Amino acid sequence: MQLCMYIIDAFTREQFGGNSAAVVVLDSPLPDALMQQIASENNLSETAFIIAHPSGGYAIRWFSPLMEIDFCGHATLASAFVLFEYFQCHQSIRFTTQQVGDLTVWRHHDGCIEMRFPNLAPKAVETPAALLAGLSRPPKQVLANAQAYFAIYDDEHDVISLQSNSEQLKTLAPRDVVVSAKGSDCDFVSRYFWPANGGDEDPVTGSIHAGLTPYWAEQLGKTKFHAKQKSIRGGELFCSLDAEHVLVSGYAVLYAQSTLHIATAAS
Repeated sequence: MQLCMYIIDAFTREQFGGNSAAVVVLDSPLPDALMQQIASENNLSETAFIIAHPSGGYAIRWFSPLMEIDFCGHATLASAFVLFEYFQCHQSIRFTTQQVGDLTVWRHHDGCIEMRFPNLAPKAVETPAALLAGLSRPPKQVLANAQAYFAIYDDEHDVISLQSNSEQLKTLAPRDVVVSAKGSDCDFVSRYFWPANGGDEDPVTGSIHAGLTPYWAEQLGKTKFHAKQKSIRGGELFCSLDAEHVLVSGYAVLYAQSTLHIATAAS
């Protein structure tokens, strides 16, 4: 079995920035176990598998090195980039997902790719002890949605200098942890920790901006944002809020293209 795979750097305009995702384009479905083996072997934040959907558009599934993920923004951006660049898709793509419904994606004339996500605004919750133990500085506020706990800080420096304890944060599963503050050279900044579901720190996390955007819309009194994820690789996102959806946009670049040779026994 031969599979075509692309490695894309998402939410960046340059190679070696943003967050890398593998995109595997399928002609026929693969067993779940094999998709997980491929994702584990890739050892990237996410490997996306896409296949033409009978009703139009593409079905998409996302796998971290550890497990299948309900919702991944940067691998959706990477998948759209591949389809726009190499599979003659034009203007818009509809991705069908198992957990978050249909996701519509557009590409603008300057190459920026815009994704329409559900509004996943977090709500205030009591602060878990493991969250306080897992972060080197206590947050001023804690909220949560189904994906993550949101630890809010007063200052960008608090987010950048923060240290995490993965063993403590791992006990918060199935939720991950995002830390965020108002930015100095952008509207807001964040970092994302997900030791229970993928790795210690994710370089850039598109999906969490479906929750960060409505939160900061309420705090800042605006609906359009320039956001940065302050990981070592770093990433840049453009977000906006309408009545029902969050729009998350960014750029992507090709890092590598390869052919996977899968032994028949593995499938």
